[in-house]
Amino acid sequence: MQRFLKLLAVLTLFAGSAQALEPREGWVILKSGQSFEELVKSVNTVVETSEIRIVNQASASAGAKMQGITIPGNRVFGLYRNDYARRMLDASIAAGIEAPIMLYATENADGTSTLAYKTPSHVFAPYFDEGGDALRDLAAELDGVFEAVAKAAVAD
Repeated sequence: MQRFLKLLAVLTLFAGSAQALEPREGWVILKSGQSFEELVKSVNTVVETSEIRIVNQASASAGAKMQGITIPGNRVFGLYRNDYARRMLDASIAAGIEAPIMLYATENADGTSTLAYKTPSHVFAPYFDEGGDALRDLAAELDGVFEAVAKAAVAD
């Protein structure tokens, strides 16, 4: 059994390192020359001085490391702010399932990193009929906030 688990860990490492984020509808994908660790630190630093806050984060690679397994670095940052949440909920209760909106940092096989996110306009689009102009305006505002944070975080 232990031999199987070691083989599974090695296969997971090779499978994960061969993958890269590909363009998808509604996504912004920014390559960075920074290492994964540097990008994570940069996201935290940039958000501290931005119009939005990190309200949660998760990392499968950190969890795997605690189990003695190494996989390429990844971390999702949930970004939002309470006044954004109130505006969103005033426009559409259903849209609340989409908050917080995520930034996704990944480690590339060459030691660099990538930062990606779904634009808030894309995330909230299914609720625009219900949420009307108030939700469209919030999404557009958040598009700018996410763009500013992401571009600043990947700057070398």
